[in-house]
Amino acid sequence: MPMLTRPDGRIHYKVSGSGFPVLLFAPGGLRSRMEMWESPEGGPARPWADWTRVLPEAGFTAIAMDQRNAGLSVANIEADHGWHTYAADHLALIDHLGFDRFLVLGGCIGGSFCLKAIETAPDRVAGAVLQNPIGLNPEHPEYFPDSHAEWSREQQAARPELSAEALAGFGRQMWSRDFAFCVDREFARNCPVPTFLLPGTDIPHPAATSAELAELLPGVEVLVDWRAPDHLEAQKAGVIGFLKRQAAR
Repeated sequence: MPMLTRPDGRIHYKVSGSGFPVLLFAPGGLRSRMEMWESPEGGPARPWADWTRVLPEAGFTAIAMDQRNAGLSVANIEADHGWHTYAADHLALIDHLGFDRFLVLGGCIGGSFCLKAIETAPDRVAGAVLQNPIGLNPEHPEYFPDSHAEWSREQQAARPELSAEALAGFGRQMWSRDFAFCVDREFARNCPVPTFLLPGTDIPHPAATSAELAELLPGVEVLVDWRAPDHLEAQKAGVIGFLKRQAAR
């Protein structure tokens, strides 16, 4: 069970395959963990490919991880933590594995992790796939603050030593902005990295956010019909083709 030691905790990760590295940010909000890529046994199929399996078969190194305080990863929670804290984990993992340039692919909250990685290390991120990205839904602005409150109660039940003030401050750092939460529209308008968008359509993954990303991101490639099962092969082909083109640049 590989673990990356961080100054304030440990991050669980898994590496599969060989080739140009792709850092994967799984769906699940603050519960983002690598098992979310797989369809649950006996449950309905996920509408996305299991990139932990597909990418190694396509000639990439797939790097999956449990985000801090999700799955088997555990770390401190401080009031000044936020998107930058996650980005520091991501770059530390890439450095630990000895990679310089890398691709990113993120579902749900992972779309925002991708954008923050680009902002933090634009010379190292070769391309980004934004799958079902989250954002502030103008019709449901309370969704993420309310979800954060629920997550905070879970964290405190499991770890009574956690500070309620720190959890609340962390929530403000994460969810007090609009758009994609982690970056502003000006950044998206001037994004220096090629992007591929699989748009969202529901409350946590608003169509409005994806529409703005499609309009703002320079040269973004958009695959509108991507959800499985009818479009699974098109989804795989589009994403893998994009990643191969960026890896070859």
